[in-house]
Amino acid sequence: MGDIGAHAAPTLTLAGMRVGFAGTPEFAATALQAILAAGATVPLVLTQPDRPAGRGMKLSASAVKTLALTHGLDVIQPRSLRLDGKYRDDAVSAQSALEAARLDALVVAAYGLILPMWVLNTPRLGCFNIHGSLLPRWRGAAPIHRAIEAGDVESGITIMQMDAGLDTGDMLAMQSVSIGANENTAQLHDRLSALGAEMMVATLAVARDRKLIPVVQPADGAGVTYAHKVDKSEANLDWSRGADELARQVRAFNPSPGAWTSRELRADASAEVWKIWDCYVINSSEVNESGEQGRIIHQNGSEMAVLCVRGRLGLAVLQRAGGKRLGVADFLRGVVLGPNERLVML
Repeated sequence: MGDIGAHAAPTLTLAGMRVGFAGTPEFAATALQAILAAGATVPLVLTQPDRPAGRGMKLSASAVKTLALTHGLDVIQPRSLRLDGKYRDDAVSAQSALEAARLDALVVAAYGLILPMWVLNTPRLGCFNIHGSLLPRWRGAAPIHRAIEAGDVESGITIMQMDAGLDTGDMLAMQSVSIGANENTAQLHDRLSALGAEMMVATLAVARDRKLIPVVQPADGAGVTYAHKVDKSEANLDWSRGADELARQVRAFNPSPGAWTSRELRADASAEVWKIWDCYVINSSEVNESGEQGRIIHQNGSEMAVLCVRGRLGLAVLQRAGGKRLGVADFLRGVVLGPNERLVML
């Protein structure tokens, strides 16, 4: 499917619209900022409860909460929105707040909670979602990671009218972008975040004038794929895979959870964890014997590569546990490597 929906223009204004917002990370905060800049009234913001973060594991507010409080907006942080669930009191309080807000629309971006039907039916025009993929490809929690990991050549933003399914609602606007050959999740995230914010403002303006033209998504099986949440164990590099595939993993898991591997140190099998933040592929068609996979090739104190089942993975930016990210030349100054060093998958 090609691009659908109207594109935003600098003169668009949402003055007079009452737009609620539900989101948590920086991706969502960018959209909230754009909605505020367009002149919408934002009576209520929903975001995830504060979470422990950083080395001190202190409670930290989400990017959306921080921005909302800066603008003096009302913020609620329910643990659940299910009226029949474990946190029923949170849900009942949220219901009262949403009804009192008298919303024209609720914008949802990387919120992290499932919206039950009572939420979807509360705003006058419904709920709109900013999704970081070209639906129906990569429905689910981690569309940007999965697109890069799979080697997709394009991604994009879909603005969707939310329904009770998982990213199954009617598509209201879509715009594609090419994925750079060496682009990682952090870089693509930032581009899609800005695009999504722009498209959401445009879609709200069209919705206000009741000129939306919904496009129904295909049924399951017709180009539908799912972007399951990323688990840290997936970022443990397996050197019995091809260098091309491993390079995609490194890019997909940057910045989180960060691709990692382990260096064998001694005969007792104790190992040192290295994170790999940037890399490149060498001789992708070269086939290496199974006993060679994971062996480190290094030379001149400034280059390091690892043998894979096919090709070699050149390591460009690395990090030891507790250390800083370093270019390979600086990294090698702090590591003494013998002639038969190996990296292994734990």
